Amino acid sequence: MPVTLPLPLRKLTVPSIGRRRVTTQVVATTTALCAGFGLLAAGADSDNETIKNVAATAPTQAATDAPADEQQAHSHDPAVWDPNKPAADNQPVAFPFPPPPPPRPTTVRPVDAVVSSGFGPRWGANHFGIDFAGQQGVPIRSVTDGVVIEAGPATGFGLWVRVQQDDGTVGVYGHMQDILAHVGQPVKAGDVIATVGSRGQSTGPHLHYEVHQPGVGKIDPMPWFAGRGLDVMNFPG
Repeated sequence: MPVTLPLPLRKLTVPSIGRRRVTTQVVATTTALCAGFGLLAAGADSDNETIKNVAATAPTQAATDAPADEQQAHSHDPAVWDPNKPAADNQPVAFPFPPPPPPRPTTVRPVDAVVSSGFGPRWGANHFGIDFAGQQGVPIRSVTDGVVIEAGPATGFGLWVRVQQDDGTVGVYGHMQDILAHVGQPVKAGDVIATVGSRGQSTGPHLHYEVHQPGVGKIDPMPWFAGRGLDVMNFPG
């Protein structure tokens, strides 16, 4: 609003006889000036408050005028965090993960073949292992984790591989066609170390497997396998 300011005060030289009247006029003029500034400030605050109210209510009015389906889409958008929803509704989406792989076996069948001969007396002599009647060239696997301690020619076996097994015993594999491991090689249960053959004193392709226990000697592999949870007599093939 327009404000009319009083004219600048002039220094007046008046007789001493009228000095009281002039002082009264100056005080009155100053009071009027202050009142004018007060009205101006009040008017400015009033206008600002009106502007603030309009600015605050404008978005709300615009949101009210939006189509209903548009309001619905905005209020239920899962990508936008909504402070009015319960905390559970604002949690991130959980993505399914594949299940962990099954634990690796610690004992495996050395070859996919049936047991054709067991431990003990046979043909007038002792048979110190078990035979698996496999086909020529079929992979031979390490029965347990361990380290290859010998691989090469052997009397009676033609070729053999000896593995220091995870329980301290030694596994002996004989009559193989090809050796696929070397001395000092660490192996895990199921690693291929050779192929089935018929070298040495053999009547046909097969794997001869023995278990040597320290301080005892050659033991029957059947109960040793059973103690590790494997029934070698049960072969579906």
